[in-house]
Amino acid sequence: MAVAQGSIIKFKSRGASPAKTSAGVRVEDFEAAALPHLNELFRTAARLVGNRTEAEDLIQETYLQAWKSFHRFELGTNCRAWLFRILLNKANHQRSWLFWRKRHDSEAELENSLEYQPPINEQLGDEEVLLALEHLPRHYRETVLLADVEDFSYKEIAAIQRVPIGTVMSRISRGRKLLRAELTDVAESYGIKNEKK
Repeated sequence: MAVAQGSIIKFKSRGASPAKTSAGVRVEDFEAAALPHLNELFRTAARLVGNRTEAEDLIQETYLQAWKSFHRFELGTNCRAWLFRILLNKANHQRSWLFWRKRHDSEAELENSLEYQPPINEQLGDEEVLLALEHLPRHYRETVLLADVEDFSYKEIAAIQRVPIGTVMSRISRGRKLLRAELTDVAESYGIKNEKK
């Protein structure tokens, strides 16, 4: 699912001289650092909010915030992680009321209710996995997306989410277990039986 860069965000200056903000940030520097990550951010935003229109709005808010804060960004550092941090902060702020109404399982309840599930056959399609991913609690879904879809390291995820690395490891482990549990019914429809029932 690709997003045309021009359809969401336009930063091009109309004059012949390079555009700068009052903080002295060049539009070209911002575009060079931030726009290459637009499609990855959009894909993650769409998974987080589950709606293309809301994802486009979230991306616009993310890039607007990034533009406003770009004078504090150090060129040459990890712009991708910086943008994902902004995206997750915006998503959490924008959608907190919706997530509050969804599942509220405490970590202790999840830990007590989970049992080992055998691995799921690799015949599962992307749509089934993505649908199951949407059923995970927000903090597990975000962490699993960052680790398994966007290939961030545990250290990068900890920095993006501003949590200790142990929390990241725990969320990935529990998120994957929950995802495996969500996919059990789909696996059984493929003829894979759960032996431990």
